[in-house]
Amino acid sequence: MTLFLTLLLAHILGDFCFQPTSWVADKKRYKHKSTRLYAHLLIHATLIALFLRFDTTYWLGFIIIILSHYLIDLAKLYMERNRYILVYFLIDQALHLATLALVVYLYEPFSIAWQHIITPGRILFLTVLALLIFVPAVLIKIVIAQWRPDTMEEQEKALFKDEASLIKAGRFIGVLERLFVFLFVVTDHWEAIGFLLAAKSIFRFGDLRRGKDRKLTEYVLIGTLLSFGIAILIGLIYLRIAPRIE
Repeated sequence: MTLFLTLLLAHILGDFCFQPTSWVADKKRYKHKSTRLYAHLLIHATLIALFLRFDTTYWLGFIIIILSHYLIDLAKLYMERNRYILVYFLIDQALHLATLALVVYLYEPFSIAWQHIITPGRILFLTVLALLIFVPAVLIKIVIAQWRPDTMEEQEKALFKDEASLIKAGRFIGVLERLFVFLFVVTDHWEAIGFLLAAKSIFRFGDLRRGKDRKLTEYVLIGTLLSFGIAILIGLIYLRIAPRIE
């Protein structure tokens, strides 16, 4: 575990602390010809060597980490698309972490007790998260469709210049608010739900009020209350079921 944490610290410092935004832009522009790419690898190599105290016992692991880091970063630079930048980032980091785990295994073999990881309680928790993220948006859309203002599309364009951005942001905000509400329910911090609702009301409904459209304001309010209500209900159900299946 100590070896993995040491390599992980070196990775975090090299990838996030000592890599300026200008370097990232340079790598995206010039790819394998970017001098910043090789400077980035040099920093990683230096950090790993320092943290391992230049111990030659780890020479093979050192080579594997640096070479794989170069290949993974290079593949990302050529394959990455702005539309899926988050996906590529997560895949990139997952591959780096998997490489670190492989190197640690070479020196300190370990086994993963899957029976202790995949438990009914954890499956329930993941199921609840999937439910919170994907299902309510569809359900809310169906429920409030009957109240959708006739001129909804034109009104939204008037209130928000970039409608596409509004739609994506709205969905993301909805997911985040449900996850936060669920977290507050299961940790018994109900007062935080009121704070979250008040904060959203200030930012979201202020624009609608200035738009002077009562129907659109009520339409959004219904959607918000449904979103909060569903998250609270799921949180309460989870609290009732979870202790019984642990």
